[in-house]
Order: sequence, then structure tokens, then C-alpha cells
Amino acid sequence: MTDVTGAPADVLHTLFHSEQGGHEQVVLCQDRASGLKAVIALHSTALGPALGGTRFYPYASEAEAVADALNLARGMSYKNAMAGLDHGGGKAVIIGDPEQIKSDELLLAYGRFVASLGGRYVTACDVGTYVADMDVVARECQWTTGRSPENGGAGDSSVLTSFGVYQGMRAAAQHLWGDPTLRDRTVGIAGVGKVGHHLVEHLLAEGAHVVVTDVRKDVVRDLTERHPSVIAVADTDALIRIENLDIYAPCALGGALNDDTVPVLTAKVVCGAANNQLAHPGVEKDLADRGILYAPDYVVNAGGVIQVADELHGFDFERCKGKAAKIYDTTLALFARAKEDGIPPAAAADRIAEQRMSEARARR
Repeated sequence: MTDVTGAPADVLHTLFHSEQGGHEQVVLCQDRASGLKAVIALHSTALGPALGGTRFYPYASEAEAVADALNLARGMSYKNAMAGLDHGGGKAVIIGDPEQIKSDELLLAYGRFVASLGGRYVTACDVGTYVADMDVVARECQWTTGRSPENGGAGDSSVLTSFGVYQGMRAAAQHLWGDPTLRDRTVGIAGVGKVGHHLVEHLLAEGAHVVVTDVRKDVVRDLTERHPSVIAVADTDALIRIENLDIYAPCALGGALNDDTVPVLTAKVVCGAANNQLAHPGVEKDLADRGILYAPDYVVNAGGVIQVADELHGFDFERCKGKAAKIYDTTLALFARAKEDGIPPAAAADRIAEQRMSEARARR
């Protein structure tokens, strides 16, 4: 079913009527010469210009791409609010297989579309895009972060993203077990790409036992060859069922926590880097009912956005690392607030973020 414009009606319903909507602006972008098809979604600019990365992914349909952009942009509003940044939330997706269609011409065309928003949206890297890509986009758009140091940027944001997730794990350990150390804890990581492999390094350095899986078998092979103590399992289904698993870290795509996975999850804590881990509303309660402590994704994976936001003002790594380290305090305070209010941590995080955005709108 479509509306009068031919757009899928369910997408427009999400945008204008659903609690998951409320977005300020959605831009559909096309450049036929380069093959670019993109969606830029701005959820909120209450706290400042919308900030969020660009995902390059072979979506099954345009409707799926729009839906993902809406969900991701909304998540960025909450992430930036909880991180204490003066930025709203936005996200862009480019439709297609980056291995097949990515080119300088396409990225330059995309940069022109971002530039046309006049600073309402600041872009960065995400799944399928890298520092070198942002260097190309920046040739057409000044509102581009995640660039290389040679081009005035901060470089790879996955370094601080993983550091923030690690701090979230430490906070969960302190809350649940009374000690922030992860030594001898067993941590399962699903997805050991840009962020996941850095997370492995943090955990091994502290003496944790690490189990991993990834759909890219060559990535897993390289990791286990470099770190022989790391154990690899066939897939996520096997990972979440491991006996005596302490922490599960989803670090790939979203929707990892759903009606199929939550009932069989053996971990006591879920804390990972993936965005939009909860497949639908209500999953956070299912986790709580099973006694599983959930560290909301947009709280613990904010290290990367802290880094790219700092890039706009002259990047300083140590300053950013200090801000990312505070994710430990933020997460610990969030768990205490959730316990006090008698609600799951995800609901408590939403309340705090919504309050900050509401107060910002009231000051306008």
C-alpha cells in the first residue's frame, strides 16, 4: 500500500503518527550519474545541529532503508543527549553494496546533498563508510567529521567507541557484582569489525576470557591468530548459549535482542556497540524479567560520537578519551536511577534523554 506520492504508507505512518517517529525532516537524495540513492533523516535539532554517521548498506528495499534511517536518527538524538553533547540526532543511509558501487563520484554527490542542508546535519562514518570516504565527502561538504588527521580530522572513531563500551561493561560489573574489574569474566562478542576488535584488546588487557563470532570468517581467523587465547564459535546462536557467559556484547547490526534470542541468552549482562539492539518495544522488560542487566546501546557506544563532535572544535584525543571515560559514571548512575524508579535501564535512559531535549526546546 502506498500514499499519493507512491511512498510506502507504513513509512509515512511511522514518520508522522508513530511514537518511533516525530522526525523534523527526511531528505531523499538521488544522483543518477553516480548511482547514488540516499536517505538523510533528522530526528531532532533541539540541542543543536543533528549529528550522526552515514551507513552504506545493500538494503533489500528502499522502504527498509528509510525505516533504518528513521530508527538510527532517533537513536542518535538519545545518544547525543545522554552523552551531554550540544547536538541533535540525525543519520544517513546510502542504498547499495559499497563493495560494488562506492566511488568518489558517488561520495561527492552525497557530500553536495549534505551541504545543501546548510549545517543542520553533520555527518561521519558508520557501517560501510570509512575515514577515507569522509575525506572525499568533505571535498564538497564542510559539515563532515571522521576525516583523517591529514585532512584536519580525528581519524577512526571506533577506537573511542570501543573504549566507551568497555567502560559500560565495567559499570555493569560494578552494579551487578560490586567490582568493576572484568578479570576472569567471560565476554562473548558478536561482530569483531571496526569496534569489536578494539574491544577484544581492552578485555584481554584486563584478563577477561573472550569468545567471538563474525560472519566474516577471515576476520575471525586473523583475530584468533593474533590472540590465540580468544575462542571462536560458529555463529551468534551458539555464542548466546555458551554456559557461564557473563557478558554478551552485540557489536554488529541492530535487532540482536529479540523474541528468539532473549529467552535463550545465558549472559547476566548485555553491553555492546551495535545500534538499536532492542528489536521492538518490550524487549527491555523481557531482559529485566529474566534478571539480565541491559546497558542501553546508545549510552555505552557514545565514544565515537563524542570524538567526532570534538572534531568540530579542534580535536584533542586525550580530552575526548576523558569524556568517553565518563561513560562509566553515566552508566552507573543510569542503573541506580532505573533501580530507584523501578523500571528497566533502557526506559530510564529514554526519560533522561527526553527530559534534556524537552528542556532545550522550552528554552528556544
